[in-house]
Amino acid sequence: MEKKLLLGDEAIALGAIHAGLSGVYAYPGTPSTEITEFIQNNAIARERGIHSRWSTNEKTAMEAALGMSFMGKRALVCMKHVGMNVCADPFVNSGMTGVNGGVVVLAADDPSMHSSQDEQDSRFYGKFAMIPTFEPSSQQEAYDMMAAAFDYSEQQKLPVLMRVTTRMAHSRAVVEVRDEPRQENEMNYNAVAANWVLLPANARKRNDIVTAQQATLEADAANSTYNCLIPSPSAKGEGSKSPLGIIASGIAYNYVNECFPTGAPYPILKISQYPLPKKLVRQMMEACEKVLIIEEGQPFIEDIVRGVSDASQILGKLTGELPRTGELTPDIVKKALGIEVCEGYATCEDVAPRPPALCKGCGHRDVYTALNEVLKEYDNPRVFGDIGCYTLGFLPPFRAIHSCVDMGASITMAKGAADAGQWPAVAVIGDSTFTHSGMTGLLDAVNENANITIIISDNLTTGMTGGQDSAGTNKFEAICRGLGVAEEHLHVVVPLPKNMEEITRIIREEINYKGTSVIIPRRECMQTLQRHLKQKRAKQ
Repeated sequence: MEKKLLLGDEAIALGAIHAGLSGVYAYPGTPSTEITEFIQNNAIARERGIHSRWSTNEKTAMEAALGMSFMGKRALVCMKHVGMNVCADPFVNSGMTGVNGGVVVLAADDPSMHSSQDEQDSRFYGKFAMIPTFEPSSQQEAYDMMAAAFDYSEQQKLPVLMRVTTRMAHSRAVVEVRDEPRQENEMNYNAVAANWVLLPANARKRNDIVTAQQATLEADAANSTYNCLIPSPSAKGEGSKSPLGIIASGIAYNYVNECFPTGAPYPILKISQYPLPKKLVRQMMEACEKVLIIEEGQPFIEDIVRGVSDASQILGKLTGELPRTGELTPDIVKKALGIEVCEGYATCEDVAPRPPALCKGCGHRDVYTALNEVLKEYDNPRVFGDIGCYTLGFLPPFRAIHSCVDMGASITMAKGAADAGQWPAVAVIGDSTFTHSGMTGLLDAVNENANITIIISDNLTTGMTGGQDSAGTNKFEAICRGLGVAEEHLHVVVPLPKNMEEITRIIREEINYKGTSVIIPRRECMQTLQRHLKQKRAKQ
């Protein structure tokens, strides 16, 4: 065994490679991005030709992984938690089709919303789709679980959901890794078409099978090495009850261990594999007067436990011992356990707040400058924004957008506002977001010739997540023409101060045009430009 210092994301990626991975399919999104990037740069992955190119969105990623599984090979799908919403259709249906080669779907949740719109908990998707879910409590488990998850996927003929959170994904620990990676699966033709063609007659049969599997999945969870009931070292013997027991899942189990470096005085039930093993839960409840449930995210375990035991015994997020929002910390867990917390560093009142801002020289700055200049000429203009670094246009000094809901919503919201009678209605969307989820909205707008102006701010990369390739680079004009945008209302401009007169003129003309128009301001992201220049100098 070799020891490596790895991020949780890196441990997941290396674990997948060593488990015989043939392809990773993903759309970049914090805190999951580093998994695919690690695989892209890994020597074994390159030698084996493991697929690792970014997908256009999470739905296409999930579907491509199912195609690889259909041919008998192992596939990993990676996304942040809101990406689960995008791939929900194929993900939920993958429980019905089952798998041939193993499929692991990695969802990285973001409690405290460090870079996200919400705090949704992906474990609900596993329960909803009736598939097993793994939740590692350490980087070592994250590495080990990948092999276990792929094996279990092929054993049960179901995909496996693996859920991590920001702190697990982006913290480092020493991980022992295997010396010899497993070989990839051979391609095979064992997939049964009747399982994969979800006509109602076929789907009803699969539904009965998958529903009947739930008892087996729960029994396996109860016997899993990743779930364990750890008795209190100070147990008083048979028949006596501990005043408190702890149920802890995922990284929260790590926090509990930090609270008790010499061993907990209470019994602990560690949960890292679902369906929730109710057998172990009942054992815990019978052994304790009260049980504190500590879990990162929403009260997922707590809700289930309340349904199978005396609710008056249960403490946690629903009873106020732990906060309902934000991510947990060891100090928060200490307070819930009644352990004294050391005072933190004193805050300095003289430090001015430094909110995030668009980079100096960013092309989005010039886009918003031009847009604001033109919109001053109109009463009550509305600008519908989208997901990307350009969302910072909501903040000073621009204050240029009025909404940002989900990937691709800018165009369809602008259309809906125009349908309601709003004018001007402007959509601002980035290049990667446009190919991710904006193209269908543009088609809706074109089909009705909606009275909206769409700005596709193209910085030639996926800027917000670190400069990954953008799926539509150098294709946007062709895409817009193909979707039916009229040539005379499709413009490409270079967002620079010297071109401000031209840009404002075009924006004004297209706002006044009573129909769908597209303006593409194109200039490379300053961050990727600097990297490209540095790489070019290094080669000289």
